[in-house]
Amino acid sequence: MMKMIELTLVLGFAVTAIAADRGQTNDNWPSWRGPTANGVASAGANPPIHWNATTNIQWKAELPGRGSATPVVWGDQVFVITAIETDREAKPDELPKPDPRFETKTKPPTHFYRFEVLSFDRSTGKLRWRQTATEAVPHEGHHPTHSYAAGSPTTDGQRLYVSFGSFGVYAYDLGGKLIWSRDLGRLHTRLAWGEAVTPVVHGDSVILNRDQEADSKLVVLDAATGKTRWEAPRDEKSSWNTPLVVEHKGRTQVIVNGTNRVRSYDLANGHLIWEVGGMTVNAIPSPLAADGVAYVVSGYSGAAAVAVPLDSSGDLTNSDKVLWRYRKGTPYVPSPLLWEGRLYFTQVNTPLLTVLDAKTGKPIVTAERLPGVSSFYASPVAAAGRIYFVDREGTTLVLKAGDSPQVLATNRLDDPMDASPVVAGRQLFLRGEKYLYCIEEK
Repeated sequence: MMKMIELTLVLGFAVTAIAADRGQTNDNWPSWRGPTANGVASAGANPPIHWNATTNIQWKAELPGRGSATPVVWGDQVFVITAIETDREAKPDELPKPDPRFETKTKPPTHFYRFEVLSFDRSTGKLRWRQTATEAVPHEGHHPTHSYAAGSPTTDGQRLYVSFGSFGVYAYDLGGKLIWSRDLGRLHTRLAWGEAVTPVVHGDSVILNRDQEADSKLVVLDAATGKTRWEAPRDEKSSWNTPLVVEHKGRTQVIVNGTNRVRSYDLANGHLIWEVGGMTVNAIPSPLAADGVAYVVSGYSGAAAVAVPLDSSGDLTNSDKVLWRYRKGTPYVPSPLLWEGRLYFTQVNTPLLTVLDAKTGKPIVTAERLPGVSSFYASPVAAAGRIYFVDREGTTLVLKAGDSPQVLATNRLDDPMDASPVVAGRQLFLRGEKYLYCIEEK
């Protein structure tokens, strides 16, 4: 069983070292899976181990509306998106017409929603700016645990890129001025459970996975103008995963999870590089990569994990070129964590932890129950030799990483959480249902 470690809090004065230049890359969290896209904080990051409602809360800011998108941090700002139901009821001619092609299990709203982007001061939590991207009546409902603001924003330090899916893609400067916007049309998700399109920026390209029930495609826009560079049709249904961009041997690949196939595309032109089948339906976890290998998992109504060399080509579904496959305990909603040669993930949405050796796929820890936490939607993150798991009730379990993970702390906040944790320098940011929290040792 997992060894429990009780740590005694040392009372006293702690000096917090905050980088003078908030624009330094190693002090930012520019996208939902962090600076490495693997859920790992930059070297030197050292967030708190302990906190509660009255301890090590540097600030908390009340959030309007509802959203599960993970915040991003750049410089002295923290960016969050949300969707706010307004009092404005749609007139009959303003209601979106349903598409009879698609089966639905949700009921679309009858009121307008305001889709907003917010910037908070990183030091104080005060609102810096607030912009309404658009107001619209959604054509679909969403799952009770979902929201209309689930695709996390991303930034390259020049512009902030935001996708509200069916309600547009937007680019702002970091002062909140709108630079461009695009309407890429409606999405129709499986059973109308809702959308989550998280943009990925790489160089001068913005990549969007628009998997849905019909006409799925991967879209690449020009980061400066929003103009379409290319589109690649995808033989996929709704997937909700965020593409991974990785450079390997002079070529930049865009890797996208999917029910039918995991596929890698050439960022330069959208051409298919390699593909491999074997995933489960509802492919939500996002791909990871390190040391020339891509790791992709899914875990709804089954379990699948594959390790694929990045120098692959063609269809690898029945090929021995796949380095390894693993078919137990993989996650449904959370993405895995890849750190120091180990792949960490939890089973479906439960607190059952598996750790694999990334090179061999052999299990190091198998379905070990994490104590004191319930179910997970948030993806784990790593910093300073520790792993942070945030459950849906607002409890964060902090583990010492390694072959035998040890519990360092269990921290509770009375605020449900589905967004993933964010680590920037000595700060940890948590987006709850009611508040945005900045956690830092005082």
